[in-house]
Amino acid sequence: MTSAVKRAFGRSAHATGHLAGGLRTAVPALLGLAPLAAFLVLIVLVLPWLPAAVKPLRALANAERRRAGRILGREIPEPYGPMRGEGAGEARRLVRSPDTWRDVAWMVVHGLTGLQAAVLAVAIWPAIPYTLSLPLWWWAAPDGSTSAFITLDSWPKALTMPFLQGAFDLALLLWLVPRLARWQARLAEALLGPTRRTSLAERVEELTETRAEALEAHGAELRRIERDLHDGTQAQLVAAALRLGLADRRFDVDPGAARALFLEARDGVEEALTHLRTVIRGIYPPILSDRGLAGALRALAATAQIPIELDTGADLDAEGRAPAAVEAAAYFVVAEALTNIARHSGARHGWVAVRREPARLTITVRDDGKGGADPGRGSGLDGIRRRVAALDGATRIDSPDGGGTTLEVDLPCGS
Repeated sequence: MTSAVKRAFGRSAHATGHLAGGLRTAVPALLGLAPLAAFLVLIVLVLPWLPAAVKPLRALANAERRRAGRILGREIPEPYGPMRGEGAGEARRLVRSPDTWRDVAWMVVHGLTGLQAAVLAVAIWPAIPYTLSLPLWWWAAPDGSTSAFITLDSWPKALTMPFLQGAFDLALLLWLVPRLARWQARLAEALLGPTRRTSLAERVEELTETRAEALEAHGAELRRIERDLHDGTQAQLVAAALRLGLADRRFDVDPGAARALFLEARDGVEEALTHLRTVIRGIYPPILSDRGLAGALRALAATAQIPIELDTGADLDAEGRAPAAVEAAAYFVVAEALTNIARHSGARHGWVAVRREPARLTITVRDDGKGGADPGRGSGLDGIRRRVAALDGATRIDSPDGGGTTLEVDLPCGS
């Protein structure tokens, strides 16, 4: 048996398993047609109970989404919004929702076709060896017996017809069954997946939320810079100016005291410059301009309080420099994550991996600490999420108790 034939049988076996698994949703869908008809007739009477009736339908549809996603190789997202109660108002909203009627349409179509497809796929496997074995025992069957759509009453038929029937069954198994599985999965995607309008509405809502968070993060950053300049740099420069004024008045009377005031003023100006450099680094670290993102991250890892294993890969700069805002966000994400590891995790080791693709930058930071990180407890994780969301990025945190913390960030880089 050639490898191509083996692969064909493997695909058919996988497709048969998928179609047979469809019995779990097709049979309930078929059985649900009768009460559905009664429900449509009595919809006015049962309207207040519609939210409760929709829940099992959505659970059934979600099970089909997962099955279809495994065949298609991609997830079919749920199009539903959150339930807003159990009363008549929510029931009217569900009646007006196209998602509800698309679920009902899927239940009708899948209930009518899924059962037949599953029976065909399952029955065809034993039918092939059964048909091919007919020449061995047809003569022992009672006269007029029909098997596999064939009436065998002579040796010529017994030696030809079963093999023709077996070839036909094999063609169905290798060609039709996989296509039935794909058709069933695509039907589920077409009826149960979000429509273009729903996807657009979700995207608009997501961008609205992201814009609000970006404005909030921008305002917080401006307030931080203003506070740092007012309370730090400005106060130090005012103190230096006062010392210079006092030194000017004492210069003729007490040159020694005036010189001491001049030195204090000079120290104050140097401190103000140092603080000003710190504020500038908070806006856009100069090390990014000087050494690039890879060099800046190596500097962060080298100054961390625990050993950090950094992996920037060979492709970080292969696609060219990322936009300045993206590099700054990536730098601050790693810096804040390493600070959290040192302060809160109790970890002994950390890992940072950064990968650059043409359209995005992926950052993974993990540690072997105690886990249990919660963005709502002021650990800096919420600030990371908001900074990333401002660039339309995504943040994922996995921090089981006792299992360390893994932070994953995706930043779009454009093209």
